[in-house]
Amino acid sequence: MIYGIGTDICDIRRIRASLDKYGERFAQKILSDNELITYRQRCERWPERGVRFVATRFSAKEAFSKAIGLGMRMPMTWRLCEVAKLPSGQPTLVLHGVLKAWCEARGLRAQVSVSDESDYATSFVIVEKVHS
Repeated sequence: MIYGIGTDICDIRRIRASLDKYGERFAQKILSDNELITYRQRCERWPERGVRFVATRFSAKEAFSKAIGLGMRMPMTWRLCEVAKLPSGQPTLVLHGVLKAWCEARGLRAQVSVSDESDYATSFVIVEKVHS
């Protein structure tokens, strides 16, 4: 049964401006420890890939927060929600700490899709209730 649906569109230029102004501190606020590793690797190869990485993660986390109906308030935080990849390359959400416990207590499971093109990153999340 569908519990909630969330979508978000993010202006990559806004993320780039935040990274230019605040440096890696901005990325550290948005990204989990695992995501920070990937962000740094992408920035080393091509800085624009790092910017797009932050933008897609920002968008996916916003969409997830909408789908669970909390917005960005506890237990939903930027760093407790991680966008990872399955071996197939499919994006997946990995939850941590109190956010993971909150979702597990409600029997919630999420599906996520992320995309970026030109100046925008977009995400779509469906949260399902898998048991009562």
